[in-house]
Amino acid sequence: MLFPYFIWFDPIYWITMLLGYVLMLVLASTLAPKLARKFSGRFSLYVSMAILAFVLISVTAASIWAALYVGGYATIYSIPFIILFVLIMNLFTYLISPFIIDLTYGAREDPELQAVVDAVASRLGIGGRIKAVLVDGPPNAFSYGNFITGRRVAVTRSLYGMLSRDELEAVIGHEIGHHLHKDNLVMLFFGLFPSVLYYLGYSLIWQGFLGGGERRDNPGTAMALVGLALVAVSFIEQLLVLAFSRMREYYADYVGARAAGRWPMQKALAKIHLYYEGGGGEALGDSKLKALFIYAFTAAYANPFREVTPDVVNRLKRVEVGGVQEILSDHPPVPKRLKFLDTVEV
Repeated sequence: MLFPYFIWFDPIYWITMLLGYVLMLVLASTLAPKLARKFSGRFSLYVSMAILAFVLISVTAASIWAALYVGGYATIYSIPFIILFVLIMNLFTYLISPFIIDLTYGAREDPELQAVVDAVASRLGIGGRIKAVLVDGPPNAFSYGNFITGRRVAVTRSLYGMLSRDELEAVIGHEIGHHLHKDNLVMLFFGLFPSVLYYLGYSLIWQGFLGGGERRDNPGTAMALVGLALVAVSFIEQLLVLAFSRMREYYADYVGARAAGRWPMQKALAKIHLYYEGGGGEALGDSKLKALFIYAFTAAYANPFREVTPDVVNRLKRVEVGGVQEILSDHPPVPKRLKFLDTVEV
């Protein structure tokens, strides 16, 4: 495995990153929406998640086989190091992120919120304690934690004051759903796939430029081309991982509806959406923390609080959504989440 020591100054790194993001944008604006429309509604949520997980695992396995075929023994020796490198980086983030979140958002325990979380957890049959904290920030909620800190549910103080009791229980049910489904670990696992393929492709490109492997029938050019193909596949897989993340949000919405009812879950989502409706770009940018939130965080408070009625929710359900913004997001659009909740039995 040949990684330059100064990766930030490596032109191959920046070129592959640039080409990868261009590929993602092109696919998100052309092929991906057509495929999403074609398969939308054809399978249940559970079957869709299983199919997507199978595709991710199969594509990763086939890509690694292609790398082994063209790279020979050099690739066999490099793959464990690449996997170990990616795994260590992700595990490090997993371990320290709860502490960073506590400091960043000013997490504080709250007895009243804890009582609500305990009641919802008991209603859902969840064993063990889930710690409730109030945090700073605009209206939102998220789940986080690990085996060191324990499971936690965070609600911003602004959202806590904005929701009624049943809406708050629905939001907390959604966040407990993430713990119930172990989404933190599930997404950590599937997030490894595109990272491993990217660095494997990156390694092959460098080996190709430096003369290739030990096999005469696999010149450096072939290794570099396969490496470039693996980089492209890694960015395609990233789109699939985002799609899988959106499915997990639907899955958590279902638990929120189980906890407090379909209508409170819909009201809570609509109320948060209306608060931000018409806002600007995401406040968290490319931060991995943005995947934690119940709502795709936006920067501007475009509209003040508005009362949510059935007419308002029905209007939101009719809003046309999709395209690039959805494909590149780890959260489904609220109109689709509202319509999904109409289909679940609670």
